[in-house]
Amino acid sequence: MFYSQTELIEKIILGEDSMIEFKREMPHRDSMADEIAAFANAEGGMILIGIDDNKEIIGIELQKLDHIEKTVVEICHDSIEPAVRFDTQKLSIDEKNILKIEILKGLFVHKSPNGYFIRQGSSKREMTTEQLARLIQSRSQARIIRFDEQVVPDAHRKTLRESLYQRFITEDVPEDEIEDLLIKKRLLVKEGREIRASVAGVLMCHDTPDEFLYNSFIQAVYYSGKQKDANYQIDAIDFRGPLDQQIIDAFKFVQKHNKVSARKEIGRIDQPQYSMRAVFEAIVNAVIHRDYSISGSKIRLFMFADRLELYSPGALPNTLTIDELPHRPVTRNERLSQLLSIVTLDDDVGNQVKRRHFFERRGEGVGIILNESEQLSGKIPVYELFNEELRLTIFAAKSLQEDNE
Repeated sequence: MFYSQTELIEKIILGEDSMIEFKREMPHRDSMADEIAAFANAEGGMILIGIDDNKEIIGIELQKLDHIEKTVVEICHDSIEPAVRFDTQKLSIDEKNILKIEILKGLFVHKSPNGYFIRQGSSKREMTTEQLARLIQSRSQARIIRFDEQVVPDAHRKTLRESLYQRFITEDVPEDEIEDLLIKKRLLVKEGREIRASVAGVLMCHDTPDEFLYNSFIQAVYYSGKQKDANYQIDAIDFRGPLDQQIIDAFKFVQKHNKVSARKEIGRIDQPQYSMRAVFEAIVNAVIHRDYSISGSKIRLFMFADRLELYSPGALPNTLTIDELPHRPVTRNERLSQLLSIVTLDDDVGNQVKRRHFFERRGEGVGIILNESEQLSGKIPVYELFNEELRLTIFAAKSLQEDNE
């Protein structure tokens, strides 16, 4: 948008339009939410707080600046559904403080407290039924084109890290042809005259995907007890790298806390609480099949004394039912599954999980989770659907010492 101070001053002089709005001071939260959502429902835009309608720079008292910024962040995350993508910047113009809020074009239709608004000219308008229907239709391309192949509005060609996208360029390609190849692989997408990164491109080829796709990380917590209780929380980490690194990090987190009991008979017998092969399959499935269009939740992995719980946002795709999971493999994110079937595992993890690549397209994953886990614990893992979230529970095997008591 407008990044240099010179450009910004020029825009202030020209006044409000479809891309820029002035606010003398911070308005009521609901009113501000309506303004922000209106920009996200249009082509994105900018709100400048500290400038009045006459283009005069009023400024914000320094002691209020942090509080106003914090309120804006809360509004964008909590008062608009789904949450919008935005950036804030504190600026000083003519020795007066202003807050610049850049709102990015939304992938979906955003609802604010007073309804559905869209930016038209220099003001917001509540959408008519016809406008809302058209916008929903135009932004529901995920129903036609898979969501993982959709454009991320604020992600560009340089968003993709060369060291990460090179993994998907197997042939010897001249430098000037790499961009076309990345487009063919749907890591980049043409949008009019612009070339932007796709959802899959950001998830696999950026260091921290959640900078662009909110909550696209794995949260892992280990409790020594059987309930979620901060008093018994032993370890907690958020894994935020590219998806294949998130899988490895989450796998090693479970491995670290996977207790192994032993018994001496004719030789030593070791028994872990969990089959790491089953755990790997479970994490890969959660990552590949989660609905990345749901920004309000992340993949969550909880370990307790007696079980492991893995939550993945999104209902089951394509009329799939829980009973059909072991028998009917369905992929929500086809592009991600293709990319993860290319990336190779290092020997250490590969030998443990008995595979070469992160994803094998044979539809065996759920069967491995159920069978190997049942062999250890004597209990079949349980899949449960709670609204827009799938939970897998894997029960821990009892200690061999317990069996002897």
